[in-house]
Amino acid sequence: MSEKRFFHVKKRTLLAVAGCVWLIAGFNVARLGVLSYQKLPRITPVHILLSLVVFCAFGMMFFKMSMKHTKRIKGYQEEFRPVWHFFDLKAYCIMAVMMGGGIWLRASGLVPDVFIAVFYTGLGCALALAGVLFWIAFSRYHPEPAGNSEPTA
Repeated sequence: MSEKRFFHVKKRTLLAVAGCVWLIAGFNVARLGVLSYQKLPRITPVHILLSLVVFCAFGMMFFKMSMKHTKRIKGYQEEFRPVWHFFDLKAYCIMAVMMGGGIWLRASGLVPDVFIAVFYTGLGCALALAGVLFWIAFSRYHPEPAGNSEPTA
């Protein structure tokens, strides 16, 4: 029987952790966008359309990313991995830059509320979609039982 280490979880659980992280991040970013929408004197169809454009652009990128990370997680040889392995180093760096840049952008006041409203709403919904994709992968992932490696006819 293999030794289970502290903070190690099953590969399948990594998918759920990723789903939670992305859903929470998406909800919080979208919430900031909605709060900025509430500050606008008027919301036009163009604003909504632009939020949809941002959602589609980032949605495609996050779709590819979630598929890549799901494949990486499923490909781990060990059944138990450290909980922080739901991302690789590159993804953590990208997340840090995006979070830092977003916080700086809002705090600097360089962009108007309309930009924050449009961009953050679309981006947040795309992030949340990635979380949903990880949860779908979690629900569909059922590893083969150990010792059952015979090919099926």
